[in-house]
Amino acid sequence: MSTAATDEVIDLCRDLIRIDTTNTGDHATSAGERAAAEYVATSLSEVGLHPQVVESRPGRANVITRIPGRDSSRGALLVHGHLDVVPFDASEWSVHPLSGEIRPDGTSGDCIWGRGAVDMKDFDAMSLAVVRDWQRTGYVPPRDIVLCYTADEEAGSEFGATFLVEKHPELLEGCTEAVGEVGGFSYTVSNDLRLYLVQTAEKGIDWLRVHATGRPGHGSFVHDDNAVTALAEAVARVGRHRFPVVVTPTVRAFLAEISDALQIELDPDDPEAAIAKLGPIATIIGATIRNTANPTRLAAGYKDNVIPSRASATIDCRTLPGQFDLFREQLVEVLGPDLEIESIHRQNALETTFDGALVDAMALALRAEDPGARAVPYMLSGGTDAKSFARLGIRCFGFAPLRLPAELNFSALFHGIDERVPVEGLQFGVRVLDRFLRQS
Repeated sequence: MSTAATDEVIDLCRDLIRIDTTNTGDHATSAGERAAAEYVATSLSEVGLHPQVVESRPGRANVITRIPGRDSSRGALLVHGHLDVVPFDASEWSVHPLSGEIRPDGTSGDCIWGRGAVDMKDFDAMSLAVVRDWQRTGYVPPRDIVLCYTADEEAGSEFGATFLVEKHPELLEGCTEAVGEVGGFSYTVSNDLRLYLVQTAEKGIDWLRVHATGRPGHGSFVHDDNAVTALAEAVARVGRHRFPVVVTPTVRAFLAEISDALQIELDPDDPEAAIAKLGPIATIIGATIRNTANPTRLAAGYKDNVIPSRASATIDCRTLPGQFDLFREQLVEVLGPDLEIESIHRQNALETTFDGALVDAMALALRAEDPGARAVPYMLSGGTDAKSFARLGIRCFGFAPLRLPAELNFSALFHGIDERVPVEGLQFGVRVLDRFLRQS
């Protein structure tokens, strides 16, 4: 790989951050996905590729292109990233979230700051830098590579990956495997050992709206059939409830790797004891040993002195692979009777095995750039576009490689304040991605 690519990735990442692609979940207030898509399409066209910009509705744009490989009879590899980001409050940040400013953070050296720096304009920039370098030097990959940059991942993928899968599956024809977010980042065990967490599973999404009904009336009366009271009690029960521990194959494999690396005894009946020793990433890993249900929104009433007949709450539920039906039964029991449950958005959990030539290529690429690297499988507690692409039978992994400083609380940067990516980590990621794709 030329040094031009490791230099260019910095400018590409900063440029993408400076395009406001805030996705509020509301078309009227979302912004910039079309502008970002045009930037990506121009970056690909400049080096001789022929990207297609496909809109699901005005402004909600996706970019896709195919790089022919030496052996097009093999299954193609999908490399995907989303262009949208979650909203932000600029007053809470040390720098403006759309600045793309380069400055140190006290622990990581120089970083690129801004919304999307790790979620996930860094990986968008990495893939662009790699393929632009290939096109300039005339390199042809071993098999077809399909590059896909999507809209709407942060609000459920309806106008991005899901739209492509349902309306334009021909653009993904032949893809058998995929890499995207959130995986390939390092967890430092010691000076000579870093675990790189490759995502082989992710929890399912089940966003629900729960409704309680009661008798409306005047706010000054004694009232024993209050919808707000019934809803508040149910929501409090759910918010405080801890569902049973369930250890899936991916999590079991991760815990075995961690216990070996940290030289700690793993009690299979108490995985939380081992997870508690992981430091900041315990937040992500701890959410993968059980189903979760978190109340996120409340709505009721239309006047301060009127008891409403209906009150509603939104609950963000995340389910482990194979647990959906059982989880729903458990949730209904916790909520209690007489509540209506409305499904807003559902995507199934994913889990694949940590084996095969693609996994071997990941491990080799990491070790080539970091001799202390050990690739390990893990489950993501959130969700990605992989849920949509998997519907086409594509085997999906999270592999957006980053070598991170041991002191950096990486998980807190996702959707957080002062989101940033270390410059050295970003350049490391470009080199690893290049090696990986050449070996895949």
